[in-house]
Amino acid sequence: MTRIARFLLAVAAGQCVANAHAASVNVSVNATALKPLEIVKLQDLDLGTITLGSGTWGNVAVSLSRAGAFTCPPANITCSGATTVATYNVQGSNKGTVNINTPNVILINQSDTSQRLTLVVDSPTTVVLPNSGVPGVNFSIGGSITINSSTAGGVYVGTFSVTADYQ
Repeated sequence: MTRIARFLLAVAAGQCVANAHAASVNVSVNATALKPLEIVKLQDLDLGTITLGSGTWGNVAVSLSRAGAFTCPPANITCSGATTVATYNVQGSNKGTVNINTPNVILINQSDTSQRLTLVVDSPTTVVLPNSGVPGVNFSIGGSITINSSTAGGVYVGTFSVTADYQ
């Protein structure tokens, strides 16, 4: 058998392999595992009792900041009773930044459900968790309502919708 024939036979049998030049690169891989968020209500929001003054008068804002500062303008209304901010606790992964979303709340008069007030919410937009799990971090929510001389008397009640999400 000639050399050419042996070469052709080797190629056909797959014995002749050219050396290929390979390339490689290292890539970093990261994964972050976060504990699930848990949020618990600790205390309800209460703006106390607001007594409307006589006569005809325009809009007056009664507010309780998330820091607990209460504002009740003395003209046309009198405020009494204890006020409390709504307080929540959120737990999750250490140093996690958590977005807090709390839309405004519609308060419905329990004596006349056609009468409503809007609570404009004062809440933090984010909180940072100081640890993993317990005790988590507490945050407060306040808000303000606007009333006038035609606001119907009665107890106004609404429900917060608070959402916590990792940033």
